[in-house]
Amino acid sequence: MPSARAEISDTAVSPDHYIGGRRLSSHVTFEVRSPLDWDWHLADVARGDALTADLAVTAAADAFPGWASLTPKERAEPLFRLADSIDENIEMVARVECADMAMLLESLEARVIHRGAENFRNYAELAVSHQERRWSSKGTDNHVERMPAGPAVIITPWNAPWLLSTWKLAPALAAGNAVILKPAEWAPLSASLLADLAHDAGIPPGVLNIVQGHGDEVGAALVSDRRVRRISFTGSPETARHIGQAAARNIVPFTAELGGKGPLLVFADSDLDSAARRAAGQYDDAGQTCLAGTRLLVEESVSTDFLELFNRHTDAHILGDSRDPRTTVGPLIHPDHLARVEGFVERARHHGDRVIRGGERWKQDGLWYEPTLIEPVDNDSEIVQREVFGPVLTYQTFTDEEAAIALGNSTSYGLSGIVYTGSEERAERVGRGIRAGTIWVNTYLVRDLTAPFGGIGISGIGREGGDYALDFHSDLKTVQVGQGTVT
Repeated sequence: MPSARAEISDTAVSPDHYIGGRRLSSHVTFEVRSPLDWDWHLADVARGDALTADLAVTAAADAFPGWASLTPKERAEPLFRLADSIDENIEMVARVECADMAMLLESLEARVIHRGAENFRNYAELAVSHQERRWSSKGTDNHVERMPAGPAVIITPWNAPWLLSTWKLAPALAAGNAVILKPAEWAPLSASLLADLAHDAGIPPGVLNIVQGHGDEVGAALVSDRRVRRISFTGSPETARHIGQAAARNIVPFTAELGGKGPLLVFADSDLDSAARRAAGQYDDAGQTCLAGTRLLVEESVSTDFLELFNRHTDAHILGDSRDPRTTVGPLIHPDHLARVEGFVERARHHGDRVIRGGERWKQDGLWYEPTLIEPVDNDSEIVQREVFGPVLTYQTFTDEEAAIALGNSTSYGLSGIVYTGSEERAERVGRGIRAGTIWVNTYLVRDLTAPFGGIGISGIGREGGDYALDFHSDLKTVQVGQGTVT
């Protein structure tokens, strides 16, 4: 029986799973509170288990043949309607997302929620416009077909639940797969809204299923199910190792985006003010961004000037309620995560790393943490080598280009990097030298949906984006016909 809807920022949100086109409750729930005010109880959300996972995979497996049999153009029609519906409900989704995980409301309304609509539009269009590869060889005419792969499991993190849910769902659905989405338990509510919008847009029952709960309970059951034919995960390397083992047992293709420790390299010939402004901007979203340039690497000759500019831009940040348009840095997601960030900084102090600025909670009764900059005693410091995922940056200097590239590549991560330089030749050399899935030069966070996205090293495996994502969610078939044998 469906549970009563929770009222969140004047929006009714179901706390239940969405399976086979219907809402299903669970006997057990988990509590969701708002990081904006930890006394703000948002909802008691259905907590799935192995039985819930089985119901969801069964619904997806039953719905898959019908959805897969449609042409890309036929599948695109409800996806386009879903995109239109998202655009019509931006403010509603933004309010819930802000309450649930505390991203700045202004950013959500201006860019983030609409990006979800663009994800569905763009992938539907890519699937429709796909041209099969055709060629002749050794007396045969050949072509490559994309076949929908089967039920897909998608597991998303808490730091960008709406953006990453739509980014992963869109290619899976456009490719013809039925999907089970498990959002993170710290921020599951915008996914519930997405289920309602998809239902109203005419996505057939069972084609999109949303299951809530803890990873070691319902998540583990989902990725272990032999009927699942694709798994896409964003989260920690530790969790990815468990999912990868389950995928390997069932021979299931698996993509994983696992965070980063990106370098932001500033050369003396760059526009220092722009570089410093960009560096201070890495505190956006309270540093809870996997693509952030968290390691500031600055050419020694301009170190003093850069730090002065950086501090000036960082001083302009305003910590506060994410619903206030004046706020530039909101709270962290959860008390446990705040404690994790504090632990990194305290261990850095004990290690001898120098806290240049910040390093404390802001307001003891909330989840805010001061924008923090740390100069490590050496490159092996934990604060340099591990992802903090909070408003904590490190500061190091280099003497030449070779040293800059060596520092840039000195962690196990390789998701992204940022380079500031006034030299086109240096941009080319350093851009090639830094090992990462994405490099930005004199810019940041510009994303083309058709470009490949993913990481190197422990930042992940596989690529998403554009045709790369559609190919991942498909089985490719080569058809060869003897020339002159068919008329």
